[in-house]
Amino acid sequence: MLYLSTMSGPQVHQAMQAGRLGAMMTPDQGYAKNRFDEIMWAADNGCFTNPDRSLSSYLRFLAAFSAQAKRRCLFATAFDVVGDHEATRRRAIPCLTPIRNIGFPVAYVAQDGIESDERLIPWDLIDAIFIGGTTDWKLSSTAKAVALEARRRGKWVHMGRVNSWRRYRYASTFCDSADGTFIAFAPDRNLAQVLRWSELHNTNLRLPIDFGMA
Repeated sequence: MLYLSTMSGPQVHQAMQAGRLGAMMTPDQGYAKNRFDEIMWAADNGCFTNPDRSLSSYLRFLAAFSAQAKRRCLFATAFDVVGDHEATRRRAIPCLTPIRNIGFPVAYVAQDGIESDERLIPWDLIDAIFIGGTTDWKLSSTAKAVALEARRRGKWVHMGRVNSWRRYRYASTFCDSADGTFIAFAPDRNLAQVLRWSELHNTNLRLPIDFGMA
């Protein structure tokens, strides 16, 4: 399982360049976009910190990346509302085709309540499932069932807010990638820990078919 982090210093960036980590990028981060040409990464919409973000501004952010960086991107998340599947669906549906049209695989963020109408997940319009939601829901059998169905359909599966070995070990049993802020809190110490997690409990990286490695 690939762990995605922020670029918290040169050692973290070097680990990303070596393929040992990936990066998570939001519109609110100021990293130079050309740094994403040679690493694996994903784009998160940042709606948690900026719920009023417009789709047009998000698309401008994504469109500014190079063709090479787009080929290296695992997914870009559609808009979501934490803990609310109904509200997430309303916000996400208008995002899916526009994100794909500018060259990004698109991720639908699964939230609490998705079990009420799981059949309404727009499977044909998405490339990935992002397991979001509250902590209790994220660790529920329902969330795992959604992830396993996504894998059955050939979709990439990602889990957010993975900041401990216990959570990493759990996510790695059915996810392709995960992200967290664990490294950012103390990069000098926590980078080594995350790389050790990968060594202790990694599986073969299941890359999307069209993910450019050249």
